[in-house]
Amino acid sequence: MNQDLSVPEHPSVLVIDDESGTSDMLVMALRFLGFDAHLVATGAGTVAEIQRLSPDAVLLDGTEICGRLRAAGLDTPVIFLSARTTVEDKCHALAAGGDDYVTKPFDLTEVSARIRALIRRARGAVRPAPLSSRRLCAAGVELDAGTREVWCHGTAVPLSATEFALLKVLLENAGQVISKAHILDTVWNYGFQGESGVVETYVYYLRRKLGDSGQSLIRTVRGAGYIVHAD
Repeated sequence: MNQDLSVPEHPSVLVIDDESGTSDMLVMALRFLGFDAHLVATGAGTVAEIQRLSPDAVLLDGTEICGRLRAAGLDTPVIFLSARTTVEDKCHALAAGGDDYVTKPFDLTEVSARIRALIRRARGAVRPAPLSSRRLCAAGVELDAGTREVWCHGTAVPLSATEFALLKVLLENAGQVISKAHILDTVWNYGFQGESGVVETYVYYLRRKLGDSGQSLIRTVRGAGYIVHAD
């Protein structure tokens, strides 16, 4: 099997937690699975430590740290590991800047797969495409898959890795209804069964950043999914 060059051989992961006993075991397990994992305690210097270590991904449970990380301009992929299981809890964590959400108790194999998928997505791992096919356009929005840039009516729009991946899928299927299940499978790269609320949350983020409050670009098709109006 060919190595996935978009993910380091030993991805660096920080576990942000004050419960050293449980977290120490998680760090040891991640190291066994091939990660360069370390534990960082929460506190005033947590964000500075993340900046210093520049990990490939961060695992945490708590929206405050994630919010501070995003406020500092860091786009490090964040996975929440939480015992809270409601849709509201998950959407709140994602709204704080998280990229994924795993409920406790969790399977370490699944967590490992999610970390690698998230790193792959953040690094923009896409199959090489002809230059002519790297730009996608619809209703005044333009996306360059090669440079990972997005413009709305000529103005650059900064997007997170997940937001970019979602917009890319929507633009690639412009003019067609695309289901939430297909979006979950394509953007998140694994079964995210029954948690379609994450799609709704990220569609909301895209609409807000693209000034699409009237759904002139991304239209909800009730009971079916979403459709992007093609030019």
